[in-house]
Amino acid sequence: MIRGDRAEISVSVRDSSGANITVPATVKLNKNGMPSDQTSTSRGRAFFIPRGLGDFTIIVEAAGYKSAQKDISVTVAGKFEIDIYLQRELEPNETAGVPGKPILAPEAQKALTKGTQALREGKLEEAEKELAKAAKLVPANPEVLYIQGMLYMRQGNWEKAESVLQKSDQIEPNQPRVLSALGMTLGNEKKYETAIPVLEKSIQLEPNASWETDLALAKAYYFHEQYDQAAKMAEQAHNTSHGTSPQAELLFAQCLTAVGRFEDAAQVLREFLKSNAQGPEAVTARRWLDNLTADGKIRP
Repeated sequence: MIRGDRAEISVSVRDSSGANITVPATVKLNKNGMPSDQTSTSRGRAFFIPRGLGDFTIIVEAAGYKSAQKDISVTVAGKFEIDIYLQRELEPNETAGVPGKPILAPEAQKALTKGTQALREGKLEEAEKELAKAAKLVPANPEVLYIQGMLYMRQGNWEKAESVLQKSDQIEPNQPRVLSALGMTLGNEKKYETAIPVLEKSIQLEPNASWETDLALAKAYYFHEQYDQAAKMAEQAHNTSHGTSPQAELLFAQCLTAVGRFEDAAQVLREFLKSNAQGPEAVTARRWLDNLTADGKIRP
């Protein structure tokens, strides 16, 4: 088919090493939840030119592998390159055991270590250079992809962060820190509905994780208008951050207001102002208190 002004979706089906799978795979394309197209891979590749734009789900099935899927949103005409990683199915006489972390070759490990250290020190250009070197040597290593995701988050490059974190999760699923970072990234992209189950799963896997994950989930709940859940999670972030995060304090007050607990919201704002009398957050807190008073929601 001639693409013209349509979108083209190019799918690469890979194994856990990052190489294209050699067995034939069936690739299905669903649009807005309904079947749209289906094809088979050739050398691990498949192509679609859908009729129209929209939200798509790509589902891949191959003999000897667990099925996998990925959601994408196609809003403009153009070419979209999608990587989907498949995990091998165990034979009946095989046991999974406890998988160890992939052992990197010395050169790749050196680049990863340097990139991670540079990221910690805020040397983002150096970190990007070293991590790119590591990614070239081991393109499907979940740890390298995760650290790259953290770098892109620091740079505010949410699209790239989402891409590499999705790959890390596909290769090594159910890692709480990867899910947390991915959920935060989706939230920053305002993809709140998608972020919620990712962050919920991260907290389920690691309930005592950092308060930043609680805060990200509270924010996603709030902007998805799930105010009761938002208030509960914001209170958890408020308690575990011990007043160190202005964002957590203000979001907690915002959620309490949304569920009609105006006096509680005012108390949170007053406590916040006692230890944060200066700065833009203090200006916001005072304005919210004034508005609550002017609207008759709290006692002067």
